[in-house]
Amino acid sequence: MINGAGGRRHWSVDDKARIIAETLEPNAIISEVARRYGLRPQQVFAWRREARKQAASVQQDSPAFVPAVLAAAEAVASRSPKQRKRQAIRDAGMIELEIDGIAMRVGRGADTKTVAAVIRALKATS
Repeated sequence: MINGAGGRRHWSVDDKARIIAETLEPNAIISEVARRYGLRPQQVFAWRREARKQAASVQQDSPAFVPAVLAAAEAVASRSPKQRKRQAIRDAGMIELEIDGIAMRVGRGADTKTVAAVIRALKATS
């Protein structure tokens, strides 16, 4: 904390982060944390809101990585070799995503903006 002209305090980013982290602890009471640092609870709530906005913008700007599971296609004995070949060609380059039990298949040539919008929508519903 730095005191500026007129007695206003200016908190460093690290100090704000530390105070916000304290409010996120289990059973933390924001007004008590604020009082400990001579702050008003509204100020701490504003810092938390700003931190959430910054975290959300960082998440949207950076790609999210998830574990990939590779599974061999199941062989179906009842299909003829020609049917199996057609199925394999149709599935070539196919990506299947599962988010909270909802499966999404992305084929070759899919529009990346549309796929990203669908993934964000699926994440928002979870």
